[in-house]
Amino acid sequence: MNIDEHLYRGRPEGERILKEKRCYDFLDRLGVEYFRVDHEHADTIPDCELVEGLLGCKICKNLFLTNRQQTDFYLLIMPGEKPFKTKLLSKQIGSARLSFAGPEHMERYLDITPGSVSVLGLMNDREKKVRLLVDRDLLQEENFGCHPCINTSSLRFRTADLFDRILPALEHEPTFVELPWVVEE
Repeated sequence: MNIDEHLYRGRPEGERILKEKRCYDFLDRLGVEYFRVDHEHADTIPDCELVEGLLGCKICKNLFLTNRQQTDFYLLIMPGEKPFKTKLLSKQIGSARLSFAGPEHMERYLDITPGSVSVLGLMNDREKKVRLLVDRDLLQEENFGCHPCINTSSLRFRTADLFDRILPALEHEPTFVELPWVVEE
């Protein structure tokens, strides 16, 4: 992966796409300090490993899920290296038959394309159709890593800022879940 091996404080200079700029505007308005690394497309957790080294924190796994009827939508954020089984989550949130939501739903509710899913996309969920699910293990991390709604940059900010400032401003109350590190087949 080609990567700009610099960690930058704050927003980038120059041209960026609108959805990315809105993330920086949002964080700046809240007074949240953040650091940024620019890189080629990082669509998967393995793609993010090099980025994590420069960022100085793990980038969480972001899964956009829906129920069978595609009437309820969920954004699950969890440690990137943790395995995921839908049935273990389904029991905790009382929603049977979870699956991955399609790109059309990501675009409609979060203004995000596959590979760029991020908690910051919740600023685009004006209808409040997406329920935020947070694996409790993320609370143990000092810093939080995510994309600014585009997978060619990654951000780091304090986990405390996520829960104390960002989520309240997004008006999305998290539902905490506990997913196991070891999943039996």
